[in-house]
Amino acid sequence: MHSGKLLLTGGVSSIDGAAGGGLTPWAVTGGYGTAGEFGGSAFATRVKTQDYGLTGYGVAIAWDDRFELSLAHQDFDTGPVGGALAGVLGDPSFNDLRLKQDIVGLKVRVAGDAVLDSDRWMPQVAVGLQHKKAHAGPLADVLTAFGAKDSGTDLYVSATKLFLGQGVLVNLTLRATKANQNGLLGFGATEHDRYRVQPELSLAYLFSKRIAAGIEYRAKPDNLRDNSALGAGALKEDDWADLFVAWAPCKSFSLTAAYADLGKIVPGVVTRRQTGAYVSAQIAF
Repeated sequence: MHSGKLLLTGGVSSIDGAAGGGLTPWAVTGGYGTAGEFGGSAFATRVKTQDYGLTGYGVAIAWDDRFELSLAHQDFDTGPVGGALAGVLGDPSFNDLRLKQDIVGLKVRVAGDAVLDSDRWMPQVAVGLQHKKAHAGPLADVLTAFGAKDSGTDLYVSATKLFLGQGVLVNLTLRATKANQNGLLGFGATEHDRYRVQPELSLAYLFSKRIAAGIEYRAKPDNLRDNSALGAGALKEDDWADLFVAWAPCKSFSLTAAYADLGKIVPGVVTRRQTGAYVSAQIAF
């Protein structure tokens, strides 16, 4: 293990565990290993909006700068939604409701090299999957009634282009998914149970070899939008976006901070947009 990659060219850890941006995977692999080497990373993330909170952590291991295996766990605090459901359903078990999720990811680089091809138009391209298992507690039976399953697999292809001389990185990911709120509210719905391809975009500028800043956008499928059991539009799902800064004082550690806009989450209970802070720490080798 010689930690051959340049600082920040392996991205950071996404909320789902794969290497990339905070919201979306890139075609890069985690850690600093290059051809014939192992690399890896571990992360912890906290997102706090006005009414909700998400804690996530996980690890990724990569081999040959080509194959990546990632594991992640998410714990979502539903804030006022749990109490509202407890009142509507007359079930106190919904108070302090937390939604949890386990994610196993696989990624394979199939073409290009983000650094070696930085003076050409060829991007680095990778394909991947993320298998997700949701643990919704007392909400599980409600989601089943809506036609949502408790597990699902996202499939994606990512193309990452690094313009090293200009210090610019561009990524496009196309994700085929059935996930509701990234899987925390299950997968699919009675009227919407097909895979839908959603775009995810990242644009970053490297101010120096240790500091990068940029923007991200992640589209969502909105499968539960037509469910009327909680009122029309009560479970409508918005897209996500953020503005981020990543700092790597050394190869073994990086810190990412962002302003995140997650749109309205369960607008039938909480009508305001959910914006707030995203902070993620990563160790890597």
